[in-house]
Amino acid sequence: MSVPLRLIPPPIQLRDVPEPRWDHVFRLSDDTGLFEHARNAIVRREHGYCVDDVSRGLLAIAREPRPGPELVRLGERYLAFLTHAQGAAGAFRNRMSYDRRWHDEPSLGDWWGRALWGLGTAAARARTPWLRREAMQAFRQSVRCRSPWPKAMAFAGLGAAEVLRADPRDREAAQLLGDAATVIGLPGSDPHWIWPERELTYASASYAEVVIAAGDLLGDESMLTDGLRMLAWLCEVQEHHGHLSTVPVCGWRAGKHRSRIGDIGSLAPDLLDQQPIEAAATADACATAAAVTGDERWDAPLFQSIAWFLGDNDTGTVMWDSETSGCYDGLTVNGPNLNQGAESTLALVSTLQHARRLASRSATRPSGGLA
Repeated sequence: MSVPLRLIPPPIQLRDVPEPRWDHVFRLSDDTGLFEHARNAIVRREHGYCVDDVSRGLLAIAREPRPGPELVRLGERYLAFLTHAQGAAGAFRNRMSYDRRWHDEPSLGDWWGRALWGLGTAAARARTPWLRREAMQAFRQSVRCRSPWPKAMAFAGLGAAEVLRADPRDREAAQLLGDAATVIGLPGSDPHWIWPERELTYASASYAEVVIAAGDLLGDESMLTDGLRMLAWLCEVQEHHGHLSTVPVCGWRAGKHRSRIGDIGSLAPDLLDQQPIEAAATADACATAAAVTGDERWDAPLFQSIAWFLGDNDTGTVMWDSETSGCYDGLTVNGPNLNQGAESTLALVSTLQHARRLASRSATRPSGGLA
C-alpha cells in the first residue's frame, strides 16, 4: 500500500529521548483521583478532577509493560474513580470538585469516549487480572451507548479497538468500532483538503487512527486505505520546515490560511498556541499505522511527534521540565506555558512510551533505524 510520506532526518536522535517518568503524575494524584490543573508544578486543588484526565491516566498506566506496585495501585484508584462516575445507563459524569461532589449529570460528551478508551485499554492490557475484569465490566456497561459527537465516538472506538485486539470475537466492541468509523466519514477527493470535516480542531489524529483500526480489525481494506490516507495528509499539513507544527488552538479551516506560531495577522497570539495533546494524538495514530502496516515510513512522523516535546518545534522550545517531569501546558509565541497540568503531562508520558517501543524496534534493524 503506497502512502505519500516524506522522510525527514530528525535533528534529535532517538537515543536522546528520556524514559517515561511518572513523578508529576503522582504529584497530581491523591486518594480520590487525578487533579486537572497545576500552577507551574503545584496542584490546583480548587479546580478539582475530571473523567477526561483520569481516563488518560488509566490508559497510560495500562500501556506500561512492567508497572511497579505504586503505579498499579494508582491505576486501581483511577478505575475506581471512573466506575463512580459511570451512570447506570452507561453515560459518565465528568467534573468532581475537591470536596468530592459531582458538578454534572451523566452524559455522552468527550469524557464518555475517553472513559471507554481508558477502560478498553485497561481491559485488554492491564497487568493485574482482577483490574482487567473490573475494567471490562465497566466497559460492557457503556459499550452500547452512542454519542452524537464524532470526537467522543472516535475516542470510544479506540477503546473498542483495544478490546477487539484482545478478543477478535467481541461483537459489541466490533459494532462500536464500526459505528465510530462510520460517524467520522470518508476522506474527500480534494487533495488540498481531504479531511472528512471542514475544520481541524483538537486531537484530530484520533479520527484517522480509529478509521485505520476499524479497517484493520474489521477486515475492510478500503477503510484501512482511507484512514492511512487521512493520516498521511494530516502529517503532511502539520509538517513545517522539517518538524511537527501542530494544529493550533484556533484550528485550521478548509480554504483558509493555516496560521502558525509567529504568523503576523488578525488573530490574537494565544489562538496560535499549540497543545501537547496534538503531538500525542499524532504519535498514537502513527504508532497504530506502523503496527498495522509494518511500514517503517510511519516512524518518521512518529518521531517528529516525540521530538516536538524535546524542542524540535516552531520556537525551538523544550516542552517538559526535567526537574518535575511535568509537561508544559502549551507552546506559545513567547515560549512554553509553564503550567504543568494532567492532560499535557500524560501526553508527554504516552508519547515517551511510543519512543521506548520505537527505540526497541530500531535496535533490532540492521541499519540501526533512527539511531
